[in-house]
Amino acid sequence: MKSSNNKQTRREFIKKNSVMGTGALLGLGAIKSLEAKTTATTIPALLGGHPVFPSSSWPSWPVWNPQTDEKQLLEVMRSGVWSRSHVVDEFEKQWAKTIGAKRCLTVVNGTNALNTSLAQLEIGWGDEVLVTPYTFIASVSSILFNGAIPIFVDVDPETFQMDPAKIEEKITPHTKAIIPVHILGLPCDMEEIMQIAKKHNLLVVEDACQGWLAEINHQKVGTFGTAGCFSFQNSKNMAIGEGGAIVSNDDTFMDRCYSYHNYGNPYGSVAGEIGAGTVMVGTKLRLTEYQAAIGLAQLKRLEEETQTRNVNASYLKENIKDIPGIEPYRLYDNVTRAAFHLFPFRYQKDMFKGLSREKFLEALRAEGVPCSGGYKELNKMPFLENAFNSRFFKKFYQKERLDYNRYTEENMCPLNEKLCNEQAVWISQNVLLSSKNDMENIAYAIEKIRKNADHIKQKN
Repeated sequence: MKSSNNKQTRREFIKKNSVMGTGALLGLGAIKSLEAKTTATTIPALLGGHPVFPSSSWPSWPVWNPQTDEKQLLEVMRSGVWSRSHVVDEFEKQWAKTIGAKRCLTVVNGTNALNTSLAQLEIGWGDEVLVTPYTFIASVSSILFNGAIPIFVDVDPETFQMDPAKIEEKITPHTKAIIPVHILGLPCDMEEIMQIAKKHNLLVVEDACQGWLAEINHQKVGTFGTAGCFSFQNSKNMAIGEGGAIVSNDDTFMDRCYSYHNYGNPYGSVAGEIGAGTVMVGTKLRLTEYQAAIGLAQLKRLEEETQTRNVNASYLKENIKDIPGIEPYRLYDNVTRAAFHLFPFRYQKDMFKGLSREKFLEALRAEGVPCSGGYKELNKMPFLENAFNSRFFKKFYQKERLDYNRYTEENMCPLNEKLCNEQAVWISQNVLLSSKNDMENIAYAIEKIRKNADHIKQKN
């Protein structure tokens, strides 16, 4: 993997560029030269200084090694058997084993893993499903797709996850399920969520679309609820291009999912009379053989890559946790491993002379660090009101339940609002596949911005 080990770490910078420590050994001209170099290095790149990472040298993503990865893919392509067959079966077997689940079913993407799971648990019209507002839209659109209404539970900003302490106040007689989302690859507090679900007889569908190999007490996320859903989209830590999977220990549920993903044709316990044909309403969500071949190649690296991300995330956290105004993620005490699809921290502008998050992000990107501000507020997006105003929702639901102004007020999530609009900063997962030296330099880039926050504001 690519690395930037030749870059100067902040420890090396302090050691090499202390004028007091070198003054006795250098002449005046050398000291002036050193001071000039020091000044150029400490000026933010946004203000004309040298960036900490002068070139785009981060590990590329996704990883593909022709020598080790192409044999099975080429065999599949040359066979002419491209639709679902034995290679997909093998990938499902391996993914179930990897996650620690009894069964796995692949589908075309993570979105349809969620859609299928909700549909086959008969979650739909009239139901409410609890979900976090801090997630990708598919976590919520899958609820609407099945005719149910999403109810938003505010976040614990320290962990970026649904706050279990806020769940019970959202439960009504219409509540049917909870979708905990292991967003950013950081596990939810599943032990607490499962206790609440059991107490109120609620179904649990885990959105683990960013949670590959993450663990709670050494149990993989996606295996706590009735169903766990995963995504293999191109940017994901387990990349196929497109693709998704459902895992579960419930054979009857998985048989229904299999039938549903294959037009509703008979499968396992979903059986019909001989010659009767399709036995349930279904659709076509089958994975291809060549996608599965790519997945099997990627799966061989996933354990090692996950370990590397965890080591570097911990090291980066240690390097930035004492910088005023930077508050790294917190993992729940029972988390034994995270996936780190993203490395998140909260930015407090008051400790950066009031420098806005947008300007901070611009300055950090100028230093060569890939970063973003993350999600927008899902609970305020127009698609919700559009669904409420649709003919089908109006036909099924009583007018009171479609009072969008009341719905908006009842689903305000003030901590999520602050996280989305002011605080959250993400660093992409491929950065965590780099070196420890690079983690130190990211911390130095942040320190450099903080020390020059006034000047950056003035430039703006």
